Amino acid sequence: MDSQDQETPIELQNVTRIFQPNTGVFDLDLCVPAGTIVGLIGPSGSGKTTTVRLMLGLLKPDTGEMTVLGERPMQFSKRTRERIGYMPQQFVLYPNLTVQENLRFVASLYGMGYFSRRGRLEEVLQFVELADVRNRLGGQLSGGMQRRLELACSLVHDPLLLFADEPTAGIDPVLRSKFWAYFRELRDAGRTLFITTQYVGEAAYCDLVGVMREGRLVLVDTPEELRRKALGGEVIKIAVDQRFIFRAAQVLQRQPGVSLVRVARDEVGGLYVHVDDAGDALPGIIQALNDHPDIVVKQAEEYLPPFDDVFVMLMRQMEQTDV
Repeated sequence: MDSQDQETPIELQNVTRIFQPNTGVFDLDLCVPAGTIVGLIGPSGSGKTTTVRLMLGLLKPDTGEMTVLGERPMQFSKRTRERIGYMPQQFVLYPNLTVQENLRFVASLYGMGYFSRRGRLEEVLQFVELADVRNRLGGQLSGGMQRRLELACSLVHDPLLLFADEPTAGIDPVLRSKFWAYFRELRDAGRTLFITTQYVGEAAYCDLVGVMREGRLVLVDTPEELRRKALGGEVIKIAVDQRFIFRAAQVLQRQPGVSLVRVARDEVGGLYVHVDDAGDALPGIIQALNDHPDIVVKQAEEYLPPFDDVFVMLMRQMEQTDV
């Protein structure tokens, strides 16, 4: 592996692919560090799958520059293709072959010999928890098992870089959690993963998150920074006796560094306090409330809204900017 592969497994500069007017992906800029999980989120039709297909060399960009593992995708060498795994959205394996036969077939496509692949096949089967059903036909597997078999086949050759296109679509929350545990294990072993998802909450599991909207990559940042952008900083949740909630709000509004105080709609006696840095602001806020004779603080902690809410906030901000 050369140094370029290690530093930037994926790099896109002004990449555009147009299918028809206002349909396609436009001016994509992205730099992915090695050993990270990158999540691409956005509604259906926003361009996630097209972006993955461009990076795999399945589609050719109209304009822009793109390298994956140091090579242009349309010109991948055999060696580079063997270092990439791809898990598509749909089940594309053979329903009349068993789990083990499907794995053997995919391994043979990568030139893995019979003896060299035996140990790896067993390792991958154990990894995705399909060892006990290795002799079951692919067409007889449940939807969740089929997704696990797809993942196993994308990993059988031990790729350096994995593309997974909506790998958790249509599977139950328990299995989704297992998939993300698999992905973190791969990341911790030094692999780079590029994962698309419609489940916006899954962005919290990623190291970097790209937000797509109408074919454009509008934001790329860590989950923490995206949350800060959505909230305009950080938020502390305070709970006091409902009788004194407005007095508490007045006290908080006078505190240095407090930009906004909102009454919580989801909890009686709750207040959301917007600050630049929750860790720095929290001790002073608690002290100011405790100094008031009528106010008793029942709860005071940093508030982390679900990423679904963060995504909605970001989309609203963009819509207001477009107006």
